[in-house]
Amino acid sequence: MSEASQEQTAGSARPRARDLGITIGRLAPGPWNAITDVPGVQVGHATLISGEGPLVVGQGPVRTGVTVILPCQDPKGDSPFAGYHVLNGCGEMTGLTWVEESGFLSSPIALTNTCSVGAVHNALVSLDLSWLPVVAETWDGLLSDIRGMHVRLEHVRAALDAASSGPVAEGCVGGGTGMVCHGFKGGIGTSSRRLAADEGGWTVGVLVQANHGQRARLSIDGVPVGSEIPTWEVPDPYEALNTSWTATSSIIAIVATDAPLLPGQCRRLAQRAAIGVARTGGLGENFSGDIFLAFSTGNLGLRDRRGDDGALLVRMLPNEAMNPLFEAVADTTEEAIVNALCAAATTTGIDRRTAYALPLDRLRTAMRRYGRLSG
Repeated sequence: MSEASQEQTAGSARPRARDLGITIGRLAPGPWNAITDVPGVQVGHATLISGEGPLVVGQGPVRTGVTVILPCQDPKGDSPFAGYHVLNGCGEMTGLTWVEESGFLSSPIALTNTCSVGAVHNALVSLDLSWLPVVAETWDGLLSDIRGMHVRLEHVRAALDAASSGPVAEGCVGGGTGMVCHGFKGGIGTSSRRLAADEGGWTVGVLVQANHGQRARLSIDGVPVGSEIPTWEVPDPYEALNTSWTATSSIIAIVATDAPLLPGQCRRLAQRAAIGVARTGGLGENFSGDIFLAFSTGNLGLRDRRGDDGALLVRMLPNEAMNPLFEAVADTTEEAIVNALCAAATTTGIDRRTAYALPLDRLRTAMRRYGRLSG
């Protein structure tokens, strides 16, 4: 893919929510405020940007990519427990039948566009990383030649090669390159929380691919930002299309924790991602694919922990100890969505359609007006 403008490739070049003075919830973030604060979790992106002007299917313009999340060193051989929740099912995340049946996540997680699910799935199988890969999607056809199916095996390999711990690029990167959120440019966002020692000291991290929501309902830390920055001030790219169903679109949320949880408890964590989506104004609309997957690394190495009778020695938190984890998931999901909005840069795609970045000066003004800006 060719080099693109700085405007469209600046993943994480803009300030994050906390850099602006927006603090969500009472819990402290981890060192990176990212899903990679959960030990062993790695994230990598491959971003595809090329072409300008009218859509030519198979040629471009292209504004897409793939993001991979490695839950641990060897998910195929040493799988973490996992569970999922579907708020609204107009979307896809492959491999969930086996997650539900087995309780394990035995694959890397890949996020891409709707029409590239098959290619990414095939790539993970070809690379011998899973028999039943977990690949999730949101629709980037507003800005990108989505039917051109430009994501290929070499891009999945590049994202895997780029996967690392530490800070995670956000906004217009990887699977989030062509996404739109609440009428602004959206994409990839992440956040984390670390519980206090008397609550277990566990870490929770969330990564979202945010491509959902309508402007009028956008809320950040309780502030009606969508009303404060209406579409007559910053245009919503969907309004020019004179459609309604596409504006609702989808969000994928991946929840990670090192707390020792069983699959049913992971499913309960995944459910709480819906709270963060709702806080920011998401409803799980009819044509929205809102799918959330949670995994726990707290029981890795099970094959080496057997009792004298051959039974695996599993650790789990009591259910009554999970409330702080629920709180952490809700807060991190909300902040991850806000980080996606803050990081994403204005992007022009097919037929010169433009998704405008959330104007951070106007965001700060709105937050200050409602007394929700710290520092």
